[in-house]
Amino acid sequence: MGNFGFFASIIIGALAGWIASIFMKRDAEMGGFANIIVGVLGGGLGNWLFRTLFNASTPGFFMQIIYAVIGACILLFIVNLVTGRSNK
Repeated sequence: MGNFGFFASIIIGALAGWIASIFMKRDAEMGGFANIIVGVLGGGLGNWLFRTLFNASTPGFFMQIIYAVIGACILLFIVNLVTGRSNK
């Protein structure tokens, strides 16, 4: 995720995964470890999307969180489609 170190990526991923799980109404089902995984993977997806679609430069800390939350929401949406779960 961006130019951040390992621990900063974990912290950003945990925060982004938690925010995305609240948006996607999966917060009660997900634990801290799942939030970190979804957030880090979502951060990679968000960075890739924004760089590919909008030719965005390397984001700062705040924008990295935004990219990661958007990517994590997309990732959770795809997981919901694959598993057949709906957001109630």
